[in-house]
Amino acid sequence: MRFRLLACRITNYLTPAMACLAVLTMVASTLARAAGPSVVVGESRQQPVVEEVRVSGSVISPQSSRLSPQVAGRVARLMVDIGSRVSAGDVILELDSALVRIEGDAARAAAAQAREILADAQRREADGRRLVKSRTITATSYEALQSEVRANAAALRLREAEQRAADERLKQHVLRAPFAGVISAKLTEVGEWITPGTAAVSLVADERLSVDLQVPQRYFPRLDRDVPVELHLPALDDRAVEASITAIVPVSDADARSFRMRVTPVENGLPLTPGMSASATLRLGAGREGVLVSRDALLRHPDGRVTVWVLEGAQDGEVKVSERVVKTGLSFDGLVEIRDGLTAGERVVVEGNESLRNAQTVTVAGAR
Repeated sequence: MRFRLLACRITNYLTPAMACLAVLTMVASTLARAAGPSVVVGESRQQPVVEEVRVSGSVISPQSSRLSPQVAGRVARLMVDIGSRVSAGDVILELDSALVRIEGDAARAAAAQAREILADAQRREADGRRLVKSRTITATSYEALQSEVRANAAALRLREAEQRAADERLKQHVLRAPFAGVISAKLTEVGEWITPGTAAVSLVADERLSVDLQVPQRYFPRLDRDVPVELHLPALDDRAVEASITAIVPVSDADARSFRMRVTPVENGLPLTPGMSASATLRLGAGREGVLVSRDALLRHPDGRVTVWVLEGAQDGEVKVSERVVKTGLSFDGLVEIRDGLTAGERVVVEGNESLRNAQTVTVAGAR
C-alpha cells in the first residue's frame, strides 16, 4: 500500500514517461534488495596438507679456480682480460721459454745422434751374425757386438726421455684453461715474474649453474630428492622456476643451525651468474590431511579473529550466510588449512564477503 501511495505521489509531479521510469527504477531497487548481494562461493575440502618453506641462498658455479703456471718465469704473452670467455684448452698466458726451447733442440739433437749410433751398431751386429756362422769371428766378438747394440739402444732411450722432458718443460710454460668459463680476475701482467702457486687469473664456469640453499635443520628429516622446489630469482623478476634437488649435505652449520642443499634449475638458458642471490620454496608434506579453503574466504579482524562466511540452506538460488570463527593452520597454493571451525564439504563465500551480515540473504553468482 505504501509503495502504491509513493508511486501515486511521484506521478502527480512528473510527466507520464518520467513517472513510469521512476516506478521501474524503484521496483528494480526493491527486487535487488530482496535478492541480496551477489557472491561467489567455494567448497571446503579434505586433502593432504603441504608445508611451504621459504629459504634463501646463492647461485654457485660448478667450477671455480685460481690458475697458476707450473714453473716460474716471466710472463711473455697474456691472452685474456677480465670478462674474457674461454673454452677448455685455450691458452691463458705464455712464459718466456727461450732457454727451454734451446734445451729442447739440444735434446732432439742428442736423440738423433744416439739413433745413428744405434743404427751403426745394429749393422755391425748383423754382419757379425753372418761372420760367426762362417767362423770368421769368434763367438765372443759377436757377443761384444750384441752388447754394444743393447748399450746404444739404452742410450737412445735415455736421449729420447730427455727430449720428452724438454718438451714437457716447454708445455709447462703455457697456461691453458682447464674448463670453459669466464675470467673473473686478472692478477698478473706481461713482464711480471710469476712463480708456481701464485695465481695469474681466476676462472669461473658460467654454465650448468646451481643454487646452494641454507635450510633450517629441523626440516632435515623430511627432505629427500623428490621434494618439489620452486626457485625465485631477481633476474627473472622472482618468476617461479622449477628446480630439482641434486645434493643434501648432512652437515649443519653450528652457528646458523642450518644445512646446505644444492638445487639445479630444470630450465636451461636462464640469465644466471655466480654469486647472484636466490630464494626457493620447498613443498614438504605435513604428514596429515586437513580441511582446506581458498585464502580469499578468510577475513582477518583487528582483534585477531579470523572468520569465514558460510552458506546456510539451499544449494542454489537465494540463501543466507552466517559468520563463523575459524582457527587456521598452514597455507599453500592459495589454500589455507582450517584446524577448527569448519568441516569438509561446506560452502564458503570467496568473493563479495567484505560487508556481509549474519543471516543476510545472498545470491550465488558463481563458484570456484
